[in-house]
Amino acid sequence: MSFPDMRLRRLRRTPALRKMLDIAPPPPSKFVWPLFLVEGKQRCEPIDSMPGQFRYSVDQLLKALEPVAEQGIGGVLLFGQTEGEKDAAGSGAYDDGGVVQLAIPAIKRAFPGLVVMTDVCLCAYTEHGHCGPLTRDGSSVDNDIAIELLAKVAVSHAGAGADVVAPSAMMDGQVLAIRDALADEDLHDTLLMSYSTKFASAMYGPFRDAENSAPSAGDRKGYQASYSNLRAALRESELDEDEGADILMVKPTLFYLDVLSKLRECTDLPVAAYNVSGEYSMLVATAERGWGDLNDMARESLMAMERAGADLLLSYWAPRYNEIFAT
Repeated sequence: MSFPDMRLRRLRRTPALRKMLDIAPPPPSKFVWPLFLVEGKQRCEPIDSMPGQFRYSVDQLLKALEPVAEQGIGGVLLFGQTEGEKDAAGSGAYDDGGVVQLAIPAIKRAFPGLVVMTDVCLCAYTEHGHCGPLTRDGSSVDNDIAIELLAKVAVSHAGAGADVVAPSAMMDGQVLAIRDALADEDLHDTLLMSYSTKFASAMYGPFRDAENSAPSAGDRKGYQASYSNLRAALRESELDEDEGADILMVKPTLFYLDVLSKLRECTDLPVAAYNVSGEYSMLVATAERGWGDLNDMARESLMAMERAGADLLLSYWAPRYNEIFAT
């Protein structure tokens, strides 16, 4: 059958037909809001490179979470940093008195229905801004020492009550090291969401501004995945699944929907899509220049991730869910 008998416009003629036949938007319970924490009190600091996002002290974070929880957003992903002295090993990351460790129980008490996830990395705590201690010659991250420290961070977060710990350093063997460390502390119920296919991307600039975590020298291409090697990128997730990850992740997402789709096809684990800072900020900048409607662009981008197979959406758009998906 062909035109004029076949007319596909029939299927999208009215809003009611489109709503009936299109895939449904992801519910708010599928969204996780990445959050930036700072020490102290009464702090709610706008992030210039991420308009609409803030660095929160714990007391201000609890206020910010009220309208988010009311929308039914599923969870939060906490990123900590220190304004104290940083060291070569990032020891502040596993300080039981650190801002992440203090925020976890406060959130659990105030919002018991929220899933609390924590980023497990060292870059915001090391003096050099890399994701683990450097080798003696300073040429690269010492992988095997790094995974021991990452395990300490994960245990510290889980011990404080985190539902999910999420290692992001892209060190070989980090998932297995963390799984073993959690088991040693009888923390068997803590979920492990691995940043399993995390690319060395140019889209992290606003995040590094928010976290004060840019490397002081060099880059992270020696440990984050190359965006020019699909098979190696997928293998990263396969190995993390073998090591005991409960949830896999593709990061960034909008430039990597093919990777997300392929990973969804080859695993039965939940797959998270991290809609990163650069992807967020470029839409905000476009809207600020009058080149597009912000909610329309955000909705279209989020539906692309849903369509590609994401089970969880880690996105800075989460607090605006009701606006973006208003009918």
